[in-house]
Amino acid sequence: MNVRNEIADFVNALFFVYTLCIIAWIVISFVFALGVRVPFNRVVSAVMDFLRDVSEPYLRIFRRLGLRAGPIDFSPIVALIVLRLVQSVLVTLIAP
Repeated sequence: MNVRNEIADFVNALFFVYTLCIIAWIVISFVFALGVRVPFNRVVSAVMDFLRDVSEPYLRIFRRLGLRAGPIDFSPIVALIVLRLVQSVLVTLIAP
């Protein structure tokens, strides 16, 4: 295996982990929007703060586009699609 394939695999893994973080934040936000509240727990708060701090800067870009239809916000879906497209382009360019 050459170096370019290893770098492409690493970039692919980074995008995968970032996608998982965004999906986890979307699910947690949705659960909280339904009214479910977790009692104060330092570990849970730390995880939620981490997911918010990692996901929100990227999602904020797409929330500015106004992709809302009533109470449903489609910006996370568009953000994940764009992230997946960028991932496939970058991995294709890096790998020989």
